[in-house]
Amino acid sequence: MAALALPARAARSARSHWTVLLAVLPVVLLALPVTSRVTPADAASLALVVACALVLVRRWSAAPRLSAQAAAILGAPAVAFAVVTIGAADPVAALPGFLRYVQVFVLVPLALVLLLRSRRDVRLVAVAVVGLALVQGAVGVAQYATGTGASYMGEDVRAVGTFGPLNVMGMATVVSYGLIAALALGLAPPAGAPRWWRPAALGCAGALCLPLAVSFSRGAWLATGAAVCTVLLIAGWRRARRTLALLVCGGALLVGGAALVSDAVADRLTSIGQVTGTPDQSVIDRYAMWDAARAMWRQEPWTGVGFKGFAEYRDTHASLALSAGSDTAGAGLDFQVQELLSPHNMYLLLLSEQGLLGAAAVVGSWAALLLGAVLRLRRCGPVDGGLLAVGLVVWLSVNFLYADIGGPTTVLTAVAFGLVAWWALAPAALRPETPPGGARAPGERPVPVAGAVCHERG
Repeated sequence: MAALALPARAARSARSHWTVLLAVLPVVLLALPVTSRVTPADAASLALVVACALVLVRRWSAAPRLSAQAAAILGAPAVAFAVVTIGAADPVAALPGFLRYVQVFVLVPLALVLLLRSRRDVRLVAVAVVGLALVQGAVGVAQYATGTGASYMGEDVRAVGTFGPLNVMGMATVVSYGLIAALALGLAPPAGAPRWWRPAALGCAGALCLPLAVSFSRGAWLATGAAVCTVLLIAGWRRARRTLALLVCGGALLVGGAALVSDAVADRLTSIGQVTGTPDQSVIDRYAMWDAARAMWRQEPWTGVGFKGFAEYRDTHASLALSAGSDTAGAGLDFQVQELLSPHNMYLLLLSEQGLLGAAAVVGSWAALLLGAVLRLRRCGPVDGGLLAVGLVVWLSVNFLYADIGGPTTVLTAVAFGLVAWWALAPAALRPETPPGGARAPGERPVPVAGAVCHERG
């Protein structure tokens, strides 16, 4: 009888957690090699959105409701995207861009806000992100160690994971998200967590420093540094000082070891301070594309040149300093020149393609999410979901100074915004979380918050 009860119990658990399984699926599928522009993870994100729509239609009376404030924060970008698309010179050509932006900044975050029911669900998604980062990071470190990565300075040593040399930022993005998630889980373990939880989570965060280093992504390094410092500051000095020491020592050993084996890491680190003095060609190209994006915005200040318009108008506005493209090779692909289709700056991409209307709506939505996440952290204390949300939004805000959306990890960026939106907007974020057995963990006390209760550590 016991053997028969186990499958039945598993089936009941699957039925009760199917929504979080749908949220985890796009993350897990990013571990697969990328073979096409539309990935299995994109299909899984579509399934997540469809599931959210079905829940709202079939169980509207029992479904979670968005407040007017939450609807405005998530809905404003969609309205701006629609207006920009209608006003584009070729609305049909702009339609794919419209759908992509709605997917990333509206639909997937909205689905996560409505379908994730508790901090435990958010924690499961965060654990999936850490697992994905460890898998991709292990592949990247192996590429660096064996010389089978993407080409960098004449050597096939750049860690790119399974994303290939055409998506060199993919692994760095995944590893950065995983490091932030592991740090948040380690600094604020859930009530009733086993003793191994904190050292395991912090150990994962320290281990992910190595693949991040050998990704050679200066923008990801700076963004991760800003996010980690913010999370540690919010967690409090008493809570974070040992963690900081562990990360600094562990990260220094790993990164220092990689730098001793190859001078590439050290050279890349020192190049951060040289981008304004003696910039390399990649930096020169980036400056030229930034200038082109600003010129497009000055030409169409309110609605921009339309989705996908940067690539079309780039040569008209770019200086002669812009090269023909970026050289890519290694990681299983022959040498080819990759065309530069975006300015590698999300803010300038928004201004150039969507003007002040789109940029104000999107950046305003991000600012509102950051403010909401910080305010809830002040009320509830440094819990894992709150630290994760603030860390992710800080990372995105800084990284978007040097990068924009694109490639297979775009769906993971959508999930990241969804986790931020859940903490900032979902009523479930304020519900009490009790450890197994119903007792609160030592040092926790209930704190009333706007009709709900948060558990705040003392």
